[in-house]
Amino acid sequence: MNRRPVYYAIRMSLVMGAYLGAWALFAWVGASWWQLLVAVLLAVISTQIGLVSHDVGHRQVFRTRRASDIAGLLFGNLAIGLGWGWWNNKHNRHHANPNHEDHDPDVSPSVIVWSQDQLGRTTPLARFIAKRQAYWFFPLLTLEAWHLHVASIKEVFKPTAKRRGTEGALLALHFVLYFGLIFTVLPFGMALAFIVVHQGLFGIYLGCSFAPNHKGMPILTAEDKLDFLRKQVLTSRNVKGGVFTDVLLGQLNYQIEHHLFPNMPSPNLRKAQPIVRRYCEEIGVSYLETGLIKSYSQALSHLNEVGVPLR
Repeated sequence: MNRRPVYYAIRMSLVMGAYLGAWALFAWVGASWWQLLVAVLLAVISTQIGLVSHDVGHRQVFRTRRASDIAGLLFGNLAIGLGWGWWNNKHNRHHANPNHEDHDPDVSPSVIVWSQDQLGRTTPLARFIAKRQAYWFFPLLTLEAWHLHVASIKEVFKPTAKRRGTEGALLALHFVLYFGLIFTVLPFGMALAFIVVHQGLFGIYLGCSFAPNHKGMPILTAEDKLDFLRKQVLTSRNVKGGVFTDVLLGQLNYQIEHHLFPNMPSPNLRKAQPIVRRYCEEIGVSYLETGLIKSYSQALSHLNEVGVPLR
């Protein structure tokens, strides 16, 4: 549980240095279709900033809430246009009740339907998509970044939202700088293409970072009465793959350990893994760990099974 200040100082410096460097490269390349490669680069860096923001939100980085909030506002609202307060609240509710269809906002039926019980409680559009939602899943992720942007903006207009002025001002500044720079440097058509590639791949990478963690795992209902350990472990999936996977997924591939100890710094999760796995074996609790491709296969198979009654 010890904090890792040197690790996070290096990681945060690297991602912000890469972010500023990518925008400097954008300005240097100018009006050229090579900018689409810069858009790809920025999508990767934007996701890595989001992964750092995730750790900040769990108080893994700073000891005080004030420092965490300041960093979260700068990384989330200002850098990538994602509302810090809205996302933090949503994510904390997910951690409290992972994969619970009544309490986890990540499995609420909207465009994607996560269980057959939800089919009768969703929209006609969602039911249409649910017929073949395993095929729709990755194309829909191209819209995920836009969904997060819109949800962040909508949140600051709610009277109950905290720091409405600060969050709204930082979001506004982000989008003014983002669109202002892009449309100043690039002609209109090229600018639109840059935005589509950047935001589309940003959404795909974000979705692919979080989908292996819980999608395709058991969906809980009010009838399920589980203790804390079983609620967290049985709904989570670890993804193995070594250092590359650790960097790609921001160490969220140790999802079981993260859900049991959300305040544990992410680079320490690998140290906790053998302890947690051994304990789960001792008490007879299923502990699922699979490869990255297999995790997507399991998630898509689950989505396909949900749509069976509609086909």
